[in-house]
Amino acid sequence: MSDPFIRVRDLHQRFGSQHVLRGIDLDVHRGETLVLLGGSGAGKSVLLKHLPGLLCPTEGTVHVEDTEISCMNERELTPIRRKVGIMFQGGALFDFMSVGENVAFPLREAGVRDEAEIAKRVADALEIVRLAGEESKMPASLSGGMRKRVALARAVVDRPACVLYDEPHAGLDPVTADTIDHMIKRLQRDYGMTNIVITHEMRSVFHIADRIAFLKDGLIYWLGTPKELRQTTDPELRAFVDGDSGDPWDESA
Repeated sequence: MSDPFIRVRDLHQRFGSQHVLRGIDLDVHRGETLVLLGGSGAGKSVLLKHLPGLLCPTEGTVHVEDTEISCMNERELTPIRRKVGIMFQGGALFDFMSVGENVAFPLREAGVRDEAEIAKRVADALEIVRLAGEESKMPASLSGGMRKRVALARAVVDRPACVLYDEPHAGLDPVTADTIDHMIKRLQRDYGMTNIVITHEMRSVFHIADRIAFLKDGLIYWLGTPKELRQTTDPELRAFVDGDSGDPWDESA
């Protein structure tokens, strides 16, 4: 196994008296899809925000490749954030910008000025998410699923090595959620991207995950493969997974 793309060691985060992360140790391997599971308040989103340096840890370290990013300033984080894209839960599109302008935003922020290059890279990103030719549309005219796909195009337009997804299936019907899953796996398969996904949709977990990390009370309670999760007898895990609708243990799903 090669060195991890992201390495988290003894990560703590406190907000006043609230101790949210209590010593996270986690390796994320290059080219894998890692799913973060856990109940509300387990620390999933807080952990995710440390990986591109959006939060500075109270204690501990985060390395992206060989670089420790803990508490870097914004200028120092610029090259790191070109390696790590983010798809926020609500899409976080700018409503006053067209689809094309939204997708182009990270390129312009990174200093790309060649309009022909920007147009090509935006078109390529929209092709990946099956929205080719939709550059002129405004976010208000898009369905929830299309907004998520535009957000994904924006996250990958600069071809990062890793993409972070915060609840990409939230608010989507099963068919649209399946479309997002296929795109996540396509990015992994065709472009070698590392994916880190927070989701509660167990059907999606078993479709996309290479490994699953289950957080509880600010710690990694369990780490393993989808097969190992299906076979677990741990009551904590079974109660969490079986609480989802449908039959997540059906391997034909």
